[in-house]
Amino acid sequence: MPFVAIEHPKCVKCTKSVYAAEERIAGGYKWHKMCFKCELCGKFLDSTNCAEHDKELYCKNCHGRKYGPKGYGFGGGAGCLSTDNGEHLSNVSYYHTKPQGATESRSMAKAPEGEGCPRCGGFVYMAEQMLAKGRSWHRECFKCATCTKRLDSVNCCEGSDKDIYCKVCYGKKFGPKGYGYGQGAGALQSDPAYNGDVSTSRAPVIDTTSIKAKPGEGCPRCGGVVFAAEQVLAKGSEWHRKCFKCKDCNKTLDSIIACDGPDHDVYCKTCYGKKWGPHGYGFACGSGFLQTDGLTDEQIAGSRPFYNPDTTSIKAEKGEGCPRCGGKVFAAEQQLAKGAMWHKICFNCATCHRPLDSTLACDGPDKEVYCRSCYGKYFGPKGFGYGHSPTLVSTKGESTMLFSEARPTSGVKSRNGNGCLRCGYEVYAAEQMISKNKLWHKRCFTCADCSKSLDSTSLNDGPDGDIHCRPCYAKHFGPKGCGFGMGAGVLSMA
Repeated sequence: MPFVAIEHPKCVKCTKSVYAAEERIAGGYKWHKMCFKCELCGKFLDSTNCAEHDKELYCKNCHGRKYGPKGYGFGGGAGCLSTDNGEHLSNVSYYHTKPQGATESRSMAKAPEGEGCPRCGGFVYMAEQMLAKGRSWHRECFKCATCTKRLDSVNCCEGSDKDIYCKVCYGKKFGPKGYGYGQGAGALQSDPAYNGDVSTSRAPVIDTTSIKAKPGEGCPRCGGVVFAAEQVLAKGSEWHRKCFKCKDCNKTLDSIIACDGPDHDVYCKTCYGKKWGPHGYGFACGSGFLQTDGLTDEQIAGSRPFYNPDTTSIKAEKGEGCPRCGGKVFAAEQQLAKGAMWHKICFNCATCHRPLDSTLACDGPDKEVYCRSCYGKYFGPKGFGYGHSPTLVSTKGESTMLFSEARPTSGVKSRNGNGCLRCGYEVYAAEQMISKNKLWHKRCFTCADCSKSLDSTSLNDGPDGDIHCRPCYAKHFGPKGCGFGMGAGVLSMA
């Protein structure tokens, strides 16, 4: 079989073979790297400044001068500003100026039907292309069909007649007509009405009650059926958008300013405050003292929701109600203390009646609640340094300490050995000290030998069930012998 050489593509300019290492591509044709330059100025080209036309290459400036639009405002190709008519570029199609200043279109090749410029029908090249309605237009043809104003991508409007318009002319011809629609207003300019294009009559008002709903299912205001496109929800009911307004002042409402009234209607915040809000001095628009809007005191009082401040009106069974008043305690007003439920209004100090909460309340041994100050005054430790105790004042010379030797002499004895191990009395939370899971009074929390006050850093639990400071613990229970300090029986005869 004879050898057949591979056919390589030919350069459009020099007709010689183009190999892959030196090829340049434009317009579907291949050139040598040295042949890839402008036909007019000889400038070497690349993919960013190349324009191909009929198998010839041009830079963008030369392509615009030879094939681009001419006339006022078209830069380097402006025939009106420059006497350069392109004859030296072998361009015979250029502008001729009429005496009255108007321009006539260039002589150009006609494009097939539906492929050229929609206005003139000629071929549209890349340098002068403008796009609208999916078609390519000449830059000079890209103007309003009515006022011939030049257009761009910002102010171009595509009409339903497959032509292009500026925004003003588009509004006149295709925009809405009627009062308040500017230059397209049929009520202010009746030309479209006389031509029979539009009707100047206003749209009819839609009656929402034309389709009645079943009782209790329609719009609460008009009773008509509410469809999804006009649905507004409030208080579990569906309203028409046009019916969703304040019952008193007819102000249009939304989800932010709508207030559901106790009469199953909706109000704006101002009208709701006037009708249902608190009244009296300092309550702004709803203030009956400053502004009554013709309402008497009886009418204002009658419109308020009923509230009975007497917590004893509903008695609970013995031992189950509020410890203070004995009334039944409901969840909305419930306060807990020492396993009992209190009314919020009853949950105050038994002595000074200060309102309490979970951080301020102290449970007393008499099953009452106190603030911290009153609890410390009545049940806290007494003596020098303990607040209310008059240790600095003594007129008869007797001791001012309530408990001698830091031991209480009265109170409630704890059952089953659960009280303080030193005195046996009940230990409450405000004075509680803990050691080895045992409870002590703060005043009883002292060393069993030297009576030194202890804390968590100096506490030592002895095997005898009592508590000791470190020296006393070492003396009694520490190691003995030479080198063991105060516990060394060899060095000490004590």
